Amino acid sequence: MSKKTNYSYVGIAFIILVFGIIFIPRILDRISNNDVTREESRSKEVSKTNINENKSDLAYLDINGSPKKVPEFRFTNQDGQIISNEDYLGKVYVVEFFFTTCPTICPIMNRNLVEIQNQFEDFEDFGVASFTITPEIDTPEVLKSYAEKYGITNPNWHLMTGDETEIYKLANEGFNLYTAKDDTVEGGFEHSGNFALIDKKGFIRSRRDNFGNPLIFYNGLVPEDQGVDDEGIPQEITILKEDIAKLLKE
Repeated sequence: MSKKTNYSYVGIAFIILVFGIIFIPRILDRISNNDVTREESRSKEVSKTNINENKSDLAYLDINGSPKKVPEFRFTNQDGQIISNEDYLGKVYVVEFFFTTCPTICPIMNRNLVEIQNQFEDFEDFGVASFTITPEIDTPEVLKSYAEKYGITNPNWHLMTGDETEIYKLANEGFNLYTAKDDTVEGGFEHSGNFALIDKKGFIRSRRDNFGNPLIFYNGLVPEDQGVDDEGIPQEITILKEDIAKLLKE
């Protein structure tokens, strides 16, 4: 073996010895001080930050210290299919209560919803849940005809009928959207003209007012292009569209 080769081995051994003297104690020190763990924790913090960046500023409806979730429901839609609250999981959707023979506010509400439908026609995770308050009249066939009349094309827009008691309970207790029979009013029924907005996990969401409180519902009775109604009440279709867009990004 040549002297040159011996010198090469000696040089390599010297480099390894220096590496061990300088760097191994540093590595052991980092492990003993949990520096490696801290690096991992920082990575987790970055991941959490990225997740939170997708969270919108919309409020939850707080009931007894917990965010209010859509209650379970199960009804028949305009195509004769059974639809439940689980069919809407993973989707942002708007809720209304209406009836097909309504002579007053329902046509306005549903024209506004069709306008919203058209705004989000490219989003497969957007839908509408319409519950009839006259199920004895609004059979699936009647609802199908109504959907065609108003230009309802979104496959996630279900017009639902079923047990009257369950529908009224869902309206008044589940969503706090007032619904009642009343022979003294035109059409024979009273019901809210508001819309509820639901996120992908089934929670009721809304923006906040100037005092930081959730608005809870959106006025569905004033068309967007009208601006304000005869009583000076402003339209809220624009802000509803904005908030739907926010939830679609979550």
